[in-house]
Parts: sequence; structure tokens; C-alpha cells
Amino acid sequence: RDGRTRPRTRRQAQPPERARSGDPHSAGGAQIADPIRVLIADDHPVVRTGIRHLLETESGIELVGEAANGREAVDAVNQSHPDVILLDLVMPELDGTGAIREIKAHNPDVRILVLTTFASDDKLYPAIKAGAMGYLLKDTEPEDLVRAIQQVHRGEYPLSPAIAQKVLREVARRAEEPLTSDPLTAREVEVLGLIARGLTNRQIADQLVISEATVRTHVGNILGKLHLATRTQAALYALREGLASLYDSPTD
Repeated sequence: RDGRTRPRTRRQAQPPERARSGDPHSAGGAQIADPIRVLIADDHPVVRTGIRHLLETESGIELVGEAANGREAVDAVNQSHPDVILLDLVMPELDGTGAIREIKAHNPDVRILVLTTFASDDKLYPAIKAGAMGYLLKDTEPEDLVRAIQQVHRGEYPLSPAIAQKVLREVARRAEEPLTSDPLTAREVEVLGLIARGLTNRQIADQLVISEATVRTHVGNILGKLHLATRTQAALYALREGLASLYDSPTD
């Protein structure tokens, strides 16, 4: 050998593939996710402006649209395809609960976070039953609002403390009622655990290799047997009974 050092050929590193929103895993194990696409629906311009300014400071969140009433919110979802909707409940033309129903009927995977001044049962439970995954009051601190958006996007169920107390009391009250003579089946327990992890009916169907119609049947049976009205209540029940953990990942 002549002692000269032969230059080494270095392979140029390829940039990691950009992951889809909601899927933080990209090629090579890197965790690069698209920003969370957020739509704001509130009839007060000052509220929308304040939230807009807050979200514009968050690199992991992209504001994709605004709506001044429930009807505009429904139309905006079809145009902007958000991941998360921040939604007021008392709005003209179509109220928040009505908007939730219409949005979820055509966009079942979108995640809806209610942001309102009302904590009364007649606003809270219809909104949750319609499909809201989180419920915050407008006195929520800015950093808690940002955290709640991230939680809803992960499939979690953020609630303001006062709201959480009301929901948990209702879950406890209903759980004290005698269950039907027919206990949850093993499959229903499995579905309940996946509900608590934030999976949609479609995701549950894919994971269990069953149809969405079968999942809907299981969900209806679970709610009926446990005397519960909503998926959120079912999720809280599963957490309380140890059937799921707050640390479970929706995509595990």
C-alpha cells in the first residue's frame, strides 16, 4: 500500500418524508408532523381575532378558516378540511350543537372542541352527545386552550375543570343504576377501550377488522348497558374502571 488516503465517498442525506397531519411518524423514525389545521367558529369578531393572534404564534398549528355562525362553519369545513374545530355554541342561523351534528354527519373524523361561556346542562350534554370531543369555557387560559387543541387532535377529551366535575358526577350517577342483565361482551370491552383512546368508528373498524356498522352496533350496546348517553361519558367510564389509561396512545 502506498500510504495515501483514498477519499471516502459520502452519501448525501435525504430529507425525511413529511408525515401527514395526525401521523407523527415519518420515514426513518423521525417525528415530523404537519401543523394541526384549525377552524374557528364564533359570532364575536373580537373572540375570533384574539384566538387568531394566539394561534398565529404556535408553529404547530395552522389557522385554515373562520366562521361567524353555525351555517358558515358547516360550509367552511367542506372548504378548508380542518383537523380541529373551535366552536361556540350560541351563534345565529345555526347554533353550535346543530352545526356539530351536521359537521359530524359528513365529516366523522373531524375533532370538535367547544369553546363557550355556557356551562349549563342544556348546553353541555347536547353538544357532547352531538359529537364534541372537548368542552372549554372562555375563561380558559391561552396556554390551556392551545394544549386542548393538541389533546383533541390526539384523540383525548379535554374538559374545563367545572365541566369535568359535572360530567364525572353524571357518569357516577348513571353507573350506580343497575346494569342490564346482559354484561358487556369481550368485544364490547375491547371497543370501549378503543373509544377511551379516542379512536373513531372507522379507526376501530380498521383495527378490529370489522365493519363500521358493526362498530356502531357495539357502541350502541355499550351505551345502553352502561346507561350512558355519549362516547365521552363512555370514555370517562372506561378510564375510571381501569379499562383504559390516560397514557394510552390513540395509534398504539
